[in-house]
Amino acid sequence: MTDKAPARTFDGPHGQLAYLRQDGRAPTVVWLGGYASDMRGTKAEAIGAWCAREGTGYLRFDYSGHGESEGDFEAGTIGRWTADARAIVEGLTSGPLVLVGSSMGAWVAGLLARDAGLDLQGLLLLAPAPDFTEELTRRDWTREDHERLARDGRVALPSGHDDAEMVYTRALFEDGERHLLLHAPLPIPCPVRIIQGTADTSVPWTHAVRYAEHVSGPDVACTVVPGADHRLSTPQDIDRMLMTLSLLTRARG
Repeated sequence: MTDKAPARTFDGPHGQLAYLRQDGRAPTVVWLGGYASDMRGTKAEAIGAWCAREGTGYLRFDYSGHGESEGDFEAGTIGRWTADARAIVEGLTSGPLVLVGSSMGAWVAGLLARDAGLDLQGLLLLAPAPDFTEELTRRDWTREDHERLARDGRVALPSGHDDAEMVYTRALFEDGERHLLLHAPLPIPCPVRIIQGTADTSVPWTHAVRYAEHVSGPDVACTVVPGADHRLSTPQDIDRMLMTLSLLTRARG
């Protein structure tokens, strides 16, 4: 599947969600993207090509307010985007799943694993950013940034990855406090694999290790990659991701 494939739409809890689905054998791989990202990025496309070669089912979508989906991005919160994910996964898949969560998507994956009662065969978490609203995003903010958020309910800052601005809202942070993963037990009964780079300026590698240590489950492993950044999109990063995904999709034999 190429990035020119037309998206279909699903009636989500916060408007029409755009998605791409490839039929194939179980487990179905589900892509959960990051904050302000979309389903047509490098890693999501690479997984689509791999699933096509392997004959594996694949579902990817844009959260409300993201990419090609309906909705106002600034109205979005962790709770709303997790509800989007749960609705579309429950509505468009059946059987075992492997969730692939990138950055914020790894937070969403953890919430689904904890609360949604899905048949999970594995989790693959890339540069995971659980609880970023509480522990990561505001760590380098200036006093003026905090004042603007308090005064205006929003603040726009350089993304750190390209020329675009990243918008954060008061609602995002307030809602994030109600969906924290790292402050209560997090049992995940399926294999969990985490890949994290040491040159990631958005998510410190220690945060990913903490996520791995926090999960209680039978099979949890964290790979820390020297020199890799937050995108994890170099050819070597993609190969590592697909190798890990291959093992997870074969985990049940």
